[in-house]
Amino acid sequence: MADSVKSDVKTNGFHKTTNGHHTEELKVAIIGQSNFAAEVLEVLLEREHIVVGVFTIADKGNREDILATTARQHGIPVFKFAAWRRKGVPIPEVLEQYRSVGANLNVLPFCSQFIPMEVIDGAPYGSICYHPSILPLHRGASAISWTLIEGDERAGFSIFWADDGLDTGPILLQKQCPVFGDDTLDTLYKRFLYPEGVTAMAEAVDMIAAGTAPKIPQTEIGASYDPALFREENQYINLNQPAVRIFNFIRGLDSVPGALAIVEMDDGVELPVRLYGASLSARRSMTNAKLIQFKGSVGPAFVTREGIFISGTDGTLVRVKRVKRGNRVIPAGQWFEQSDTKVTPLELSDKEKEQDLTLRSIWKSILKVEIETETDFFACGAGSMDVVRLVEEVKDTLEVPISNETLFMAPMYGEFLQEVIIRLRTGGSDPSATIGCDYKHVVLKANRRQISVPTQMFINGRFIDAEGTKTIAIVNPTNEQVICEVAAASKTDVNVAVQAADDAFRGVWSSVSERERGLLMYKLADLMEQHKEELATIESIDSGAVYTLALKTHVGMSIDAWRYYAGWADKIEGTTIPVNPARPNHVLTFTKKEPIGVCALVTPWNYPLMMLSWKMAACIAAGNTVIIKPAQVCPLTALKFAELTVRAGFPPGVINVLTGTGSLAGQALADHPLVRKLGFTGSTPIGKRIMASCAESNIKKCSMELGGKSPLVIFADCDLEKAVRLGMSSVFFNKGENCIAAGRLFVEDRIHDEFVRKVIKGIKSMKIGDPLDRATAHGPQNHRAHFEKLQEYCTIGVKEGATLLYGGKRVPNIDGFFFEPTVFTDVEDHMYIAREESFGPIMIISKFHGSDFEALVARANNTEYGLASGVFTKDIQKALLFAEKIEAGTVFVNTYNKTDVAAPFGGFKQSGFGKDLGKEALNEYLKTKCVTVEY
Repeated sequence: MADSVKSDVKTNGFHKTTNGHHTEELKVAIIGQSNFAAEVLEVLLEREHIVVGVFTIADKGNREDILATTARQHGIPVFKFAAWRRKGVPIPEVLEQYRSVGANLNVLPFCSQFIPMEVIDGAPYGSICYHPSILPLHRGASAISWTLIEGDERAGFSIFWADDGLDTGPILLQKQCPVFGDDTLDTLYKRFLYPEGVTAMAEAVDMIAAGTAPKIPQTEIGASYDPALFREENQYINLNQPAVRIFNFIRGLDSVPGALAIVEMDDGVELPVRLYGASLSARRSMTNAKLIQFKGSVGPAFVTREGIFISGTDGTLVRVKRVKRGNRVIPAGQWFEQSDTKVTPLELSDKEKEQDLTLRSIWKSILKVEIETETDFFACGAGSMDVVRLVEEVKDTLEVPISNETLFMAPMYGEFLQEVIIRLRTGGSDPSATIGCDYKHVVLKANRRQISVPTQMFINGRFIDAEGTKTIAIVNPTNEQVICEVAAASKTDVNVAVQAADDAFRGVWSSVSERERGLLMYKLADLMEQHKEELATIESIDSGAVYTLALKTHVGMSIDAWRYYAGWADKIEGTTIPVNPARPNHVLTFTKKEPIGVCALVTPWNYPLMMLSWKMAACIAAGNTVIIKPAQVCPLTALKFAELTVRAGFPPGVINVLTGTGSLAGQALADHPLVRKLGFTGSTPIGKRIMASCAESNIKKCSMELGGKSPLVIFADCDLEKAVRLGMSSVFFNKGENCIAAGRLFVEDRIHDEFVRKVIKGIKSMKIGDPLDRATAHGPQNHRAHFEKLQEYCTIGVKEGATLLYGGKRVPNIDGFFFEPTVFTDVEDHMYIAREESFGPIMIISKFHGSDFEALVARANNTEYGLASGVFTKDIQKALLFAEKIEAGTVFVNTYNKTDVAAPFGGFKQSGFGKDLGKEALNEYLKTKCVTVEY
């Protein structure tokens, strides 16, 4: 029905109407309850209608209905009746109190009581009632639910003139809205029925005051009267019907009281459960699913990480997200992980005991009862608005991030207190994401510390064994002893991790704002800072890194990376683009930068934690979820890092760590169709294979940081002492296991011999030994295969005629993979060691004559690699010409190895493409969407 237009003016206590009649001024009695009725009262008062009395339900314990509270604030008489009738007869004293206010119009915005006809007809202008359906369809107390259960395409409400029937009186006005596919009882109520209903009740009173309110008799065509769903026997779902009917029934009872079903347990017990959060699923296959049996279901039902899937008679699946089992609402996907065993109460600190008292006072102010550990929020009569109030008060008072879901999952006070305290302890993370101490781990006793390090894979917020509990040995390169066994991921494990990352990306991670994302990253960086000595110790034991270098670079630069990209998280922006629209239309075109989705990272063994952080920090800042496959031979810092991500509050599935081999786990990530981006650092041959896999699988985006043979040119006009010191660092830094290491030094002939002499002298002063010794400058190579490759490399160099001036062999009289710092001179451009990367502490020196700059640059560029380069000279023109002509992604002038998290890092040619670090790295983990709007 079209809305009527009010047109009236007030005159001395009467309303003058458009038809010329005068009516006595309205004196409204509001009969009802709830926030809805309270808001109707507020709106009527705003429109200057006179409300002479409010009639509502009796208090529940010490808790009165909000309608009564609101009325008293406005000085309006309040009457509370437990009932209006006794044995079907009006209670005389109730009638007397009603009549005492002298109302001439009854307004029933939300009324759950049976009101006698003596009251309904006792007001001269009658009684109007709000009903949440398009009458005559769905008469009865559960109309909103039945609108959804029956699959109606339109919902709405009616304001009708009450009579002695059940919702059968004449219609005053009606309003409608479409029912969307994702609507539930809650969304319909909040989106339309509540806000529009409040306004419409006030409009109806305006129309009565103006004398324009119609009375349209209800037709019996299409009329229905549906069973009341507050009766438990009507809440059971019929599972022997098509999926859409099952879906509609569940959403019709979501979130109160919930559709009832019976699970038939393996031991024969029939367990009642309530189902929430239904959707029609497009899935047809159930990978890694477990069977669950519902009573009365003719088709199978499955449990996966995504929820419970129930088959309709048509074969279509209905997904259920949440299940109420006993007193608790749990994620349906955790059905087999949950039990009814009680959680051991937390030991509260003095501060937490004060927080307990604060929390109890909030509960008591809402429920008006004494709060005990077993107090059930909903059993005390709390409604949806009470949930909102509790959540907001707790968030504001205790500064802890919780949601309505927190209360649904823990409705009893003791459980709720535990949830809140754990979140306060973990800085706001979900308690379900916390990890206990029951995961498998190794205790490293070193550096005056005892460090617990996980040895299982980290998937979906938990440390778990690999399929078949398969493991690989991790060897300490300092003494060649096995440190521990870590999980070796299978192809199935990779699929589980990718699915968890995909679920997190489409679910919990998408609801975390950019700024919240940055805060999580800052929290993680702070935790890494607190544990930096532990991380550096693990890095030394696991990869052979010198402890002091690990502390400053391996760990220090990792922390810098997380802090740097945390600052970028809420500053990723698109652009507005001026375009040329066809007149007379206007066009707005803009771009959005969006995360790619699930990203896989495969990192090398030379800087285990730093390579993880360089890539992952940018990936996470951009909003992606990630699976990292750390190097097979040194994964321990990655696993310790995973533990810190939980403490920082990252949701399950956002960050996953798969240990194992590159040929199996790494290849499976490259092949996986749900992985949309792969970031790789490693050798060029392996990079080529990964690129092919990325193309063949799903044309996934990839970035490659590959091999290098970086030239370092040292002119005679340089600062020689500095050139020697940094020239040595360019080769021997991190035992030569450095992707940008100077693979070939070109030294001008005038200073060649002096340079070499000073280098040999410097090498002899280097202390080689235990990387945990603070005086050590050179530790062991990372692992045996690499150690043996370096020996072979030197043999080839000697065979081809280069002069081995120093080193080239194992350090004598010491266990472990210690290789002597090595110097080759007289190296010609055609030799193997001049062309191929050693990735070890081997300095390759060639002479040049300073008269032909162009020929020198051509020699430096005569390689398929182009990662880094360097030049030492006091001639600025020479330096800048070199920087201009050299084919390398990084150019160092009068320095080397000086990288920063804000400076982009990456190579040219067969050293790869794409960037780590700096603002540019974000683009590796973002996609650009262009949006055009015509108006």
